[in-house]
Amino acid sequence: MSKQEVEMSASRAESAIRQFTFDFPEAELEELRSRIRATRWPDKESVDDQTQGTPLATIQALARYWASDYDWRKCEARLKAVPHFITTIDGLDIHFVHVRSKHEDALPMIVTHGWPGSVIEQLKIVGPLTDPTAYGGSASEAFHLVIPSMPGYGFSGKPTAPGWDPVRMARAWAELMQRLGYTRYVAQGGDWGAQVTELMGELAPPGLIGIHTNMPGTVPADINARLMKGEPLPSGLSDEERRACEQLAFFYGKHLAYALMMGTRPQTLTGLADSPIGLAAFLIDHDDASLQLISETFAGERRGLSKDDVLDNITFFWLTNTAISAARLYWENKGPFFGRKDISLPVAMSIFPDELYQAPRSWAEQAYPNLIHYNRLDRGGHFAAWEQPELFVRELREGFRSLREMSEPATPYMPSFDQAPADTHA
Repeated sequence: MSKQEVEMSASRAESAIRQFTFDFPEAELEELRSRIRATRWPDKESVDDQTQGTPLATIQALARYWASDYDWRKCEARLKAVPHFITTIDGLDIHFVHVRSKHEDALPMIVTHGWPGSVIEQLKIVGPLTDPTAYGGSASEAFHLVIPSMPGYGFSGKPTAPGWDPVRMARAWAELMQRLGYTRYVAQGGDWGAQVTELMGELAPPGLIGIHTNMPGTVPADINARLMKGEPLPSGLSDEERRACEQLAFFYGKHLAYALMMGTRPQTLTGLADSPIGLAAFLIDHDDASLQLISETFAGERRGLSKDDVLDNITFFWLTNTAISAARLYWENKGPFFGRKDISLPVAMSIFPDELYQAPRSWAEQAYPNLIHYNRLDRGGHFAAWEQPELFVRELREGFRSLREMSEPATPYMPSFDQAPADTHA
């Protein structure tokens, strides 16, 4: 075989799409429960609220349920009910769920999770989006879904060298959709997924016809700089704009420490890989509203997420040992969390009331010159697809409705699995 043939063979092998299977031995679950029971607890916080972080009562209630009543196998069964694949992009294995709708005119969409999330966040929306006629919708609202795990998260590879920032992910996602044969598609994301999705919109790769975000980057650069430095705001802001500034000021001043730690010293968080309760306490303290919601859940007052919902995601982080590899994304990122990007593609936006900030329509129209959908919801927060799947599905149907007439059905590449054997995680 010539050198050129060898190189071509290697290239084909790297771009192959392989089936992916997984299984976690019972011994790992037993060890997890043992570690939970052996937790050494800190003193109770000295305040009667959550201003010092995850309350002791919340994390102890979580631990009791996790060690005695929680059943990971139920989540594992839901994960195994959808098709999983692996492909190598830019030297790294990328895991993704790929669910084709039975409706051939379905609109292809790539959906990206955030931190501290995983593909588990999107499991509730798979059925309604791919099979809308079974959930009260019409065939004309169907989507083909591609749901990747970000590098360092879940079943995707863990980068061993710097460079996997949101821009590189955006390029990788465009390559993934091309490999799958989708010539016209849309993209959606929240949290880091919103960053990746907006960067895809900025890159405007061939085939991408529009994006949807539930954590939009709309903050004007001068206002963002003032907020980060604690400087006075400019005059002339509307009530809606001033409220958004107040929300961002609270987040920057009172609840950004977790992001700063991961953004500067992620490896110092090594304890998260050793203590399941340390991991859980860190993961559930993403933002004030989410922590409050989870605290209420473990106090017996469910309002969007069940105990199992919360522990499904935390257990997935534990079993895949991805606390530190996922945290490095903050270290990799060089752009502002909520800063504007140069996007000319159509943009749909859903504003949930308990998000980190509610993007004013005025900022949205300035940031996205081709804004095709803007809607403020009456409930839901940062993890919208997970917390309020029915509302989220409705938003995606409405948000992309005007783009469907532009889309053309695509027949994706269907790999020969005899040539591309399954990858297995155990």
